[in-house]
Amino acid sequence: MTVIASEIERFDRLSATWWNRRGPMRALHVVNTLRLRYIEDRIERHFGLARGAPLKGLRILDLGCGGGLLSEPLARLGASVVGIDASMGNIAAARLHAGRGNVSVEYRIGEPEAALRNEERFDVVLALEVVEHVSDVDAFVATAARCVAPGGMLFASTINRTWKSFLLAIVGAEYVLRVLPRGTHQWQRFVRPAALAAPVRRAGMVQTDLIGMRYLPLLHHASWTPDTQVNYLSVFIRELPDRSPRTGTLETKDHR
Repeated sequence: MTVIASEIERFDRLSATWWNRRGPMRALHVVNTLRLRYIEDRIERHFGLARGAPLKGLRILDLGCGGGLLSEPLARLGASVVGIDASMGNIAAARLHAGRGNVSVEYRIGEPEAALRNEERFDVVLALEVVEHVSDVDAFVATAARCVAPGGMLFASTINRTWKSFLLAIVGAEYVLRVLPRGTHQWQRFVRPAALAAPVRRAGMVQTDLIGMRYLPLLHHASWTPDTQVNYLSVFIRELPDRSPRTGTLETKDHR
């Protein structure tokens, strides 16, 4: 088991608030708007799609999908989406909201190893804001990488383990400004970019993007930045046999 039991219990308690844009998940809604545009752009470029074209035909796996804040928009864009989460409350909230909106997303509850079928592969795998909540990062990330089909992509985002992230993501966000519930994060579980990339590379994938994200809690505004010392997002590609990746080079090499 890679997901920590206390984390599942905490998300079960918060599950009813996932889709409340003014509630405890407000920051995540703001961040998701930014990330959705980035992910859609990278998918279009990688798979050679026209800008704004439907993602029909692409299979996307959202690991640690929570209440479906990213699964639903991607499904609305035409992708076939599978969302997996270890919290029963999260999956219940995600299914309820998708049903009310008549959005087709296949939600599964449990650990990835148990919820995924043998040899199940996806064009795009998302592991966003989830690795800091698992006990074995290498095992979880390796599982995510194994789910990527040849020529596919893995998006992984989390929080860097630095003094800056402690001050901003925990002291500032949880205790001073209270934009996140107290206890949302444990600093010792934060993951440095190099530590996140290592098991993905061992799984045979190539890193193509690494970018930081800045969140201004008083303004509820998120933007991209070269600084990866707090929040960051990495993109990896599984190359097709005898072919190079279909996307650009690494955007920044700030691995602090």
